[in-house]
Amino acid sequence: MRSTTLCLPVKGNPVEKILLGMKKTGFGRGKYNGFGGKLENGETPAAAAVRELAEECGIIAKESELKVAGELTFLFPANPELNHDVQLYLIEEWQGQPQETAEMKPMWFAVADIPYDEMWADDSYWLPAVLKGKKVCGEVYFADDNETVDAITIRTE
Repeated sequence: MRSTTLCLPVKGNPVEKILLGMKKTGFGRGKYNGFGGKLENGETPAAAAVRELAEECGIIAKESELKVAGELTFLFPANPELNHDVQLYLIEEWQGQPQETAEMKPMWFAVADIPYDEMWADDSYWLPAVLKGKKVCGEVYFADDNETVDAITIRTE
């Protein structure tokens, strides 16, 4: 199973806005998502999250500014090569303005306007808790179409 990160830039306390990116290429193409990806050899999850933020939307962050928001495991029984675990982070402070890249087109959304119908099907189960300051831990099993949630277990703390 590969290890990945997902970082969610947010504004406000409590959170009022979230920066999501429309994925333009590769896995998840056509969906809004946070920013992240695979860990490179020898890289920590926090270092990967900071690197991916810069690569995918041009904002520069410090590992010390990341707030751990939980960990999820995504399982694709029809395509086990897609299985991955994700370390989730929120970030409230960074340098620079979000910029469109070859991979992502960033856009700010008010929490009430998050486009769940244009995101991964599991996001509506765990993202609201994360945006309320809770940590989540869980497993998501996808159906054979690799899109539909077949089963999900989310725990919050």
